[in-house]
Amino acid sequence: MLNDAEKRRYNRHIMLPEVGEEGQIKLKNARILVVGTGGLGAPVLQYLTAAGVGEITIMDDDTVNEDNLHRQILYGSHDLGKLKTIIAKQRLEVLNTFISHKIINTRLQKKNALKFITEYDLVIDASDNFSTRFLINDACILLNKPWVFGSVFRYEGQISVFNYQKGPNIRCIFDNIKDKVNVSDPSNTGLFGILPGIIGSFQASEAIKIITGIGVVLSGKMLQYNMLNNDFKVVKFKANPNKKKITELEESY
Repeated sequence: MLNDAEKRRYNRHIMLPEVGEEGQIKLKNARILVVGTGGLGAPVLQYLTAAGVGEITIMDDDTVNEDNLHRQILYGSHDLGKLKTIIAKQRLEVLNTFISHKIINTRLQKKNALKFITEYDLVIDASDNFSTRFLINDACILLNKPWVFGSVFRYEGQISVFNYQKGPNIRCIFDNIKDKVNVSDPSNTGLFGILPGIIGSFQASEAIKIITGIGVVLSGKMLQYNMLNNDFKVVKFKANPNKKKITELEESY
């Protein structure tokens, strides 16, 4: 149930007939794992916190660097060298005191993925490499969990939802890309600072839709956005019957 203060805080959500108090209670009862607290993670965490997702776990082992600050809006110059998870938790607790924020100061790896992911309703990928994304994907398949994908590259971003109601997963649209060349790392390519805010906001929106059951989820669809020409494109894809069947986690993530 929602208390009176929560009803006041989330009033604009509750007014929406598709959400209502029932949807807001679903958000309150939800548990989400966010992997990564950088450019994508910052808007994801802020909007999930503001929306009233009851338990949010922040997973990362990185510290704040100066070249993060043009896009990672949870942090400031006085946070340099500090763990992102700790700073993020402090900022988010000010944003919404009703939310339980937990932190895991480590990277998602084969040895811990199943242990951590099993505790949550869904996972949001805010990482910066495909090795982590394939690990999330395979763990979510084994545990029957949906996850929200997002990536950014220079001026372009992508969003999709994988393994939603046993729908298509990342292996249905991408090859089994290993992290030989980290093409999405802005330290290698450059990145327009506002772009992660846009893509991260889309990711948070998809997560909220999954939890509340409203709208059409980006399952079997990849939303692509180009900032330079304001071009939106949706690429549809289906489950690939020839994709590798996941029965266990691989050795080489």
